[in-house]
Amino acid sequence: MEMVNKANQKEETPKFDIGDTVDVHTKILEGSKERIQVFSGVVIGRSGKGSQEMFMVRRIVAGEGVERKFPLHSPRIDKIEVKRSGVTRRAKLYFLRDRVGKAVRLKERRRV
Repeated sequence: MEMVNKANQKEETPKFDIGDTVDVHTKILEGSKERIQVFSGVVIGRSGKGSQEMFMVRRIVAGEGVERKFPLHSPRIDKIEVKRSGVTRRAKLYFLRDRVGKAVRLKERRRV
C-alpha cells in the first residue's frame, strides 16, 4: 500500500498551513486546449494523509462565499503559491463561513 501511495505523490509540495492565503493554479481542459486558472483564497482545512491528502480553500465572489476542495498531490494542480500567512488556533476555520467583510480577515503571521 505504501508503494502505491508514494508513486502517486508529488516530490515537492509547498509548505502552507491553515489560515494562509494561497493561489492555487489548476489546469483546465477546454476542448483540446489546456489553460491555467487561479483560485485564490484562505485555506480553511486540511484532511487525509499521504496521497489522499486534501485541502479546502474559501474565497468571496460577488458577495457570496465559494469553497473548493483540492487534492494536494493531483496532477491537475500546477502550483500553489502562499501569498500571506495567518495566525490561527484551530485546525478547521469553519467559523469564517458566518463572517462578512473585514471580520473574515485573520491576523498576519510574521515569517522570519
